[in-house]
Amino acid sequence: MKKVLGIAGLLLAVFVTTALLAQQADGSNTFLSAYNLENLAQRVGMFGILSIAAAFVIVTGGIDLSIGAVVCTAGCMLPWLLKEQGLSPWLALPAVLLLSTAIGLWHGLLVVGMRLQPFVVTLCGLLLYRGLMRWFTNDQTMGLGNDAEGLRWLANGRIAVTTDFGIPVAALVLLVVAVLAAVFLGRTVWGRHLFALGRNEEAARFAGVATGRLVVLSYALCSLLAGLAGCLFVLYVNSAQASSFGNFYELYAIAGAVLGGTALRGGEGTILGVVLGASLMQVLAMAINLLGRGNQLEFAVVGGVILLGALADEGLGRWWRSRRRGA
Repeated sequence: MKKVLGIAGLLLAVFVTTALLAQQADGSNTFLSAYNLENLAQRVGMFGILSIAAAFVIVTGGIDLSIGAVVCTAGCMLPWLLKEQGLSPWLALPAVLLLSTAIGLWHGLLVVGMRLQPFVVTLCGLLLYRGLMRWFTNDQTMGLGNDAEGLRWLANGRIAVTTDFGIPVAALVLLVVAVLAAVFLGRTVWGRHLFALGRNEEAARFAGVATGRLVVLSYALCSLLAGLAGCLFVLYVNSAQASSFGNFYELYAIAGAVLGGTALRGGEGTILGVVLGASLMQVLAMAINLLGRGNQLEFAVVGGVILLGALADEGLGRWWRSRRRGA
């Protein structure tokens, strides 16, 4: 809870500071405008889902570097199924989500069955899936056109609050995903076992926990949510090009999860913290852009966040181990 309160306080401080710095001489505020806040909520909705996806794997002590490539795969396959195959939007979306889940199952089986390191498996996936999509699409832009008007509401729709401001539907999708993920991790046996696996896999195995199945499940859930986010991204921009779509999104996902208190060593994390961490990442990115730096520093901020998270995680881990030895 202390971590959640800390990240919430930091988010509030960065938000207020950015708003003050964005105040214009004529009294307007580019950061607090209704359009900008809606855009911020939209990005938090989609990137927040990615951070929750990464958290499912990180709490087990693993890592998934293929999240951006899964986003790319979903973003290219959805337009192809709709335009080239003439599939109904409400059949194409489940098909893409099923494919994304299958990718995660494949990762989990390689990690558990072949005893390969998650870093190696998902790094190869990052290269493999993007390369396959570039070949499959011949590096052509996959556009949706007018074939997904109903589905596009999930990414572009808004629930009007005032005449000028509305809550993006993508943010509501994040809310649903976050609630389900929080219930799964905090209120079910499988969720508690995932945390136990992350803290000490050998001890969890001796306690009768089906560690192998849980690892496979975590990678399947990660890829499922990455595929869902990929569909939202392509519905939002209406097109995808395999060479760039979803590039580095795995870094945003991991940074949001780590910044939100998910320990890289495994066994710790909360969904609320992850959502706050993803929100802070997007506020920082928007602050950099609004304050005249474009996106030049954005990757530096992402890298710095992951580094600070790793340093804090390692420092806390050493302190906890030394405390236990002292006890």
